[in-house]
Amino acid sequence: MVVVGRFGPPFGIKGWVNVISYTDPSTNLADYRPWFVERNGAWQQLAIEAIKPHRNGFVAQIGGIADRTEALDLAGRSIGIADSTLPVTAEDEFYWKDLIGLTVEDGRGAVLGEVTGLIETGANDVLVVRAASGEELIPFVDQFVKQVDLENRRMVVDWVVGG
Repeated sequence: MVVVGRFGPPFGIKGWVNVISYTDPSTNLADYRPWFVERNGAWQQLAIEAIKPHRNGFVAQIGGIADRTEALDLAGRSIGIADSTLPVTAEDEFYWKDLIGLTVEDGRGAVLGEVTGLIETGANDVLVVRAASGEELIPFVDQFVKQVDLENRRMVVDWVVGG
């Protein structure tokens, strides 16, 4: 499963619920189907009866949710989709989920650390790398990231740790 959003508080009294998208653009969330919600450690499929834009997100009517009390049970829960639902990326495009966990090496093959997350800054994404010396933030741009090898779970960067 890939987490693509989360449920917010109920919307109205007829079981609608606010939805916050984690996708880019945020409108992609409405196109992904089916949705799953995690309950008791397992992902359960949901039936989306309707979804519409509302303020900075969406509101959705979920099958089997008929009133505000039932919608409250979804609040704060993650929305997941099957990994296979995501469109194939171009050769030089990557999903964040694919970058997390990659071993980061310098041009000589010395291991610098591991990608533990990414930060969206507006100008460009930034890799969060756990190195022996602590957390490193490396801009995810061609100037510093020289190679991404998903097959071998590694990334080559032009970066000096602690520099």
